Amino acid sequence: MLNPTLDAMKELLVARQALIKDHTAALNRQKLVCSPLLRRHLAQRLRQMAHQLAALKAHLLSLCQDDAALAPRLAILMSIPGIAQATAVSLLVDMPELGSLDQSQVASLAGLAPVARDSGASRGRRTIRGGRTYVRQALYMPALVAARFNPELKAKYRALLAAGKPAKVALTPIMRKLIILANALLRDQRHWAPRPA
Repeated sequence: MLNPTLDAMKELLVARQALIKDHTAALNRQKLVCSPLLRRHLAQRLRQMAHQLAALKAHLLSLCQDDAALAPRLAILMSIPGIAQATAVSLLVDMPELGSLDQSQVASLAGLAPVARDSGASRGRRTIRGGRTYVRQALYMPALVAARFNPELKAKYRALLAAGKPAKVALTPIMRKLIILANALLRDQRHWAPRPA
């Protein structure tokens, strides 16, 4: 699926991710700097980066909403509780195949499928690896939100914690469920709706 808008958005998204790293580094530096001159320079730079981040975000959204193929996909992704605009845009750009894959393919492509480390009769620990790093990073915060506010995913998260899983490990299946849900909704061209009780 070749889409020139996606190519332009990818370039902007990479620039945004780099700017976010620079912004975080400047915030951390600001805590250590004692010189009033350097503090003023850092404050000025932070204001400039905040303005640039807002401009990049607005332009990414504008490109996406102006594209006839991407606008409905963005709306579907943003209908999922926990997935906001930044995550939806990131998923569209970093995983344009969403909606055309099966469950195992989408989990593997996102790097969220458990990989076995078995040899003979011994069973090793399952880990996740490979896949698309930016997709995993984009799904982390939505998984935290879903683990708190989505009743079905909250129950799964609590069950994993009760089984002795560390909190970050217990988030991985929540992230996997979110990407599988996003894939299914895009495949069926429908918005998320809560299950009837």
